[in-house]
Amino acid sequence: MDIKPIKTKKDHAQTLKRIEALMTAKPNTPQGDELDILVTLVEAYEAKHYAIEAPDPIVAIQHRMEALGMQRKDLEPLLGSKSRVSEILNRKRKLTMEMVRNLHESMQLPAEALIQDYAVRT
Repeated sequence: MDIKPIKTKKDHAQTLKRIEALMTAKPNTPQGDELDILVTLVEAYEAKHYAIEAPDPIVAIQHRMEALGMQRKDLEPLLGSKSRVSEILNRKRKLTMEMVRNLHESMQLPAEALIQDYAVRT
């Protein structure tokens, strides 16, 4: 087993090929251990070089509303009132921490996405 850090795209591609070859390796064998190590290296490389940024909070809310089949009125208990929902979704007002907690708990939206800063329109 000759394992090296993944430093380039070429290293990454070669490591993925080796992982593919090891996919049927049994756990607790030298090949299984090699597979575990290579997967960890690839995950670290991809997290550093292909990081996915958290979505804009308003886009995240709108996407989750669509996925859950929700309407604007369904946000009223979470955000306050019809006018407050409008202000938030139209970017006239920022989310408060209470709103973030409510959206996180009720809609299972990641708090990390909801606390991202975003511009408001005046």
